[in-house]
Amino acid sequence: MNDKKAKKVKGSLKISIVMGSDSDIEIMRGATQALQQFGVSYEVHILSAHRAPDETAEFAKKAGKRGIRVIIAGAGAAAHLPGIIAAHTEIPVIGVPIASGVLQGKDSLLSIVQMPKGVPVATVAIGNAYNAGLLAVQIIAAGGIKTDLALLEKLRQFKEQLRKQVLSKKADI
Repeated sequence: MNDKKAKKVKGSLKISIVMGSDSDIEIMRGATQALQQFGVSYEVHILSAHRAPDETAEFAKKAGKRGIRVIIAGAGAAAHLPGIIAAHTEIPVIGVPIASGVLQGKDSLLSIVQMPKGVPVATVAIGNAYNAGLLAVQIIAAGGIKTDLALLEKLRQFKEQLRKQVLSKKADI
């Protein structure tokens, strides 16, 4: 893997964000925003299931050994990146379908959702990388490791804040 294509945030790595092209950076920024909101360290890679399949498989195989606990993979069109990564690792993979072409991401969504039994990829809405980041935080927090109990509390507070926002909007009607 070409380390020049990897961006790393200081701290013990927990999340890896992967995308097939630098044209996906703006969409995938939502995942980095969610992770930064909760203080979770991450790295960012550009890999391609089609143009760099060997490097993509190698990345996935070594991710767990490097301390990565969740991989977020964004892909458009045929959107094979999340599935290829999931096929080569035991750690959770979250797919982010990215809008492209005439189908505006519906093709990506279906490609990511329709994984065969035994190769799961969690999937969020088209372009919703923020939710992918948030789901990654929830997965880590649910692990129950002492250092992550504080993260779980942050998630609880976040969800309580969301609940209050919804209830306050209902009151305004």
